[in-house]
Amino acid sequence: MNLKLSKPIVFFDLETTGVNIATDRIVEISILKVFPNGNKESKTWLVNPEIEIPQGATDVHGITNEKVVTEPTFKELAPKVSEMIAGCDLAGFNSNRFDIPLLAEELMRTGIDFDMKDRKAIDVQVIFHKKEQRTLGAGYQFYCGKELEGAHGAEADTNATYEILLAQVDKYDDIGNSVDTLSEFSTHGVRADFAGFILMNDENQEIFSFGKYKGRTVEEVFIENPGYNNWIQNADFPLYTKKVLREIKERMSAPKDTMSDEDKLAALQQKFNLR
Repeated sequence: MNLKLSKPIVFFDLETTGVNIATDRIVEISILKVFPNGNKESKTWLVNPEIEIPQGATDVHGITNEKVVTEPTFKELAPKVSEMIAGCDLAGFNSNRFDIPLLAEELMRTGIDFDMKDRKAIDVQVIFHKKEQRTLGAGYQFYCGKELEGAHGAEADTNATYEILLAQVDKYDDIGNSVDTLSEFSTHGVRADFAGFILMNDENQEIFSFGKYKGRTVEEVFIENPGYNNWIQNADFPLYTKKVLREIKERMSAPKDTMSDEDKLAALQQKFNLR
């Protein structure tokens, strides 16, 4: 069964200096863009992170400081990356919790805004874990019957992720093959930000998921403690989390429209003499 696409979907994988979304940097990015007609476009870049790559990270993906010293920085690549993913849904392996949040941080750090409005996200790892409880290499063997050569290389992992999703769509009748159904199945819960510091409650209100205000609505906390947002904005939180909180603060400060629909109609009739 083929994927049912209404617009392009981008499968991507990041190799990084570490796992801290707010402070670590990309050292390799691979993108596989799949179009509704089945055509594909791919690109892989090594990236100079402009910070030291720890030995522990190099042990995982094999990318050394010497290997990337002459490569472009992410700031130089950001316009190309942003253009390639523009208007696309996104997919990856553990992408909802790591790759998408970290990519958002890198883009926003260069001054390019990023959000998930009008996008869907499919996390192939979540589908895999809900169904089989395995790792990427084991998943590739399980679903595709192949050994994953070049594991922890962004390009190999990206292509394996795409192949796994196609195999999952064939194997499981209950997950569907559209981006909407796959996105819903591969999402653990509703988050207002990527990192999960701000969640949505049953009333569709933003709530904090951490600290002394855990479980309380953001608006309630901002009213009770106006300085809490300032503290977060100046602390070591992801840029996207800060953006979400700024937007909530701006929404709270916006003037409330208290006119009823009848009053609005009467005002328009009076203004334009429509009686």
